[in-house]
Amino acid sequence: MTESDSSLDWKTRAAQRKQAQLDSIPSEWILHDLRLESENVMDVPEKCGLLSARELEITNTTDVEVILKKLSNSEWSSVDVTRAFYKRAIIAQQLTNCLTEIFVERALDRAKELDDILRRTGKVVGPLHGLPVSLKDQFTMKGLETIMGYVAWIGRYAKSDCVLVEMLYDCGAVPFVRTNVPQTLMWGETYNHVFGRTSNPYNRRLTAGGSSGGEGALVAMKGSPLGVGTDIGGSLRIPSAFCGLYTLRPSYERLPYYGATNALEGQESISSVLGPMTNSITGLKIFVKAIIDSQPWKRDPLVVRKEWSEKEYQLAFHGGGSPLCFAIMWDNGVVKPHPPLRRAMVMTKGALEAAGHRVIDWEPHRHLEIYKNSETIFVADGGEDYRTECERSGEPLIKSMISEDDGHEPIVEKPFVNHLVGESYHRSAYQLWELHKEKRQLRKSHLDYWEATVHRTGTGRPVDGIISPAVAYPAVPHGLNTDSFYTTLCNAMDYTTSVFPVTSVDTELDHPHDPHEFYNYEDEAVYKLYDSGLFQGCPVGLQLIGRTQEEEAVIRMTEIIDTALKENKRINTETDTK
Repeated sequence: MTESDSSLDWKTRAAQRKQAQLDSIPSEWILHDLRLESENVMDVPEKCGLLSARELEITNTTDVEVILKKLSNSEWSSVDVTRAFYKRAIIAQQLTNCLTEIFVERALDRAKELDDILRRTGKVVGPLHGLPVSLKDQFTMKGLETIMGYVAWIGRYAKSDCVLVEMLYDCGAVPFVRTNVPQTLMWGETYNHVFGRTSNPYNRRLTAGGSSGGEGALVAMKGSPLGVGTDIGGSLRIPSAFCGLYTLRPSYERLPYYGATNALEGQESISSVLGPMTNSITGLKIFVKAIIDSQPWKRDPLVVRKEWSEKEYQLAFHGGGSPLCFAIMWDNGVVKPHPPLRRAMVMTKGALEAAGHRVIDWEPHRHLEIYKNSETIFVADGGEDYRTECERSGEPLIKSMISEDDGHEPIVEKPFVNHLVGESYHRSAYQLWELHKEKRQLRKSHLDYWEATVHRTGTGRPVDGIISPAVAYPAVPHGLNTDSFYTTLCNAMDYTTSVFPVTSVDTELDHPHDPHEFYNYEDEAVYKLYDSGLFQGCPVGLQLIGRTQEEEAVIRMTEIIDTALKENKRINTETDTK
């Protein structure tokens, strides 16, 4: 399909493009039993018969470091690894609708090229040699469409790679699929008129989150060892929390964004950033270090000239990591988290204290003011950006993510703003500048507040990191994700932030909380949404909030938390079996 087809009505254009996607799937990879009756489809790749024993071994290896080692010593070829993950990605696509661009031969040709170089020279091409990497449908690749959820963008082929893709090639990676996003990108849900809705593989009645929801569902099903998404208000962290993944939201301009497409381009007060999504804690450091070591500031003029610092990774500015002092934000004063999130925080506190670290309470500081300021900046154009892109094709602007056949009523009506912010309207340049001034003042206020915690930590330093929910609940039914209150704080303050999995919902443990005095309409609606049976078995993750430009330290502290949780689980398991 080409841009000349724009004379067709938008529904026809969308249907033709979706059919072209279906036609790009190799016929021998088609599932004939889609198990439409199953809500949880996590076990389908193991049982469907499309993957050989070796392909299952490859794709069930979630540790990125292990995969790279096997690729570098030729135990596994890049062709075999790429084909295995591609097949599993196609299985995930048929079950959760997580992909956009499918280009099998192109990816396999790249993998073969890498295998040939390693065989001929005995040397890997780079730190990501032979590794398949999935990309959110914003990262342009030469010769491929970047539709980004808009019908008008069908037939818009990229003339060059974005900087990230250039650098992935230089690092030896194999970009192999692109993944689904919501129309406008500014949703915590993934649905558009071209490719449809992405579901959560743990329960297909529930959302995989957004806007990097396609990546979330794909990586959760082990259809990719490492994916790259973006985050402007939680778009990496929300799907990672809903799908049981690790991720890192870096600070503004630490990693290269140039050449990628985006919504709200020109809005530069709160920058969108890119980051990895993976089942592997090792994947965070491997990806970030590989990109930074490639000196992205030489290709993207906005990237900060800051080399990877092993000193910072070893927590030189955090007492060497022994002991650390974390603060837990049990409640942000806007919406109270659901019982499984509370239990996850209790578990994390216990694990860290058992490992010798200190944990204190974090009292939210001007949280709602920060949220209102950010959301108002996002809608300062009165929605003109969204309307303009939709009007190019005539497609309607999506104003609700509720699934018509889901049977749930919306708990909060939130087209682009919520009840706490009010209706959007077009701000003048002066009004926008005033918002920017307010944001700077809020950042200074929050910095001072954080620094003042030095009097409470007992380490002689301020709090090393803040642990909180990324979202107030586990994955929810389609269209009901309204909470970005916990995540947006980090985008506005530009705090480097990770998400890590902790546990899963357990109906035996996660009983509904007693009613409380609600902060606002949203808090009441979130409280009423909880039903432990609905969420049974869904992943529960938390976020770790660090300081600005602290990627190395946040990655290391996340590793420390992850190790503490796993060690505590091991001890508890051994105790239970005695």
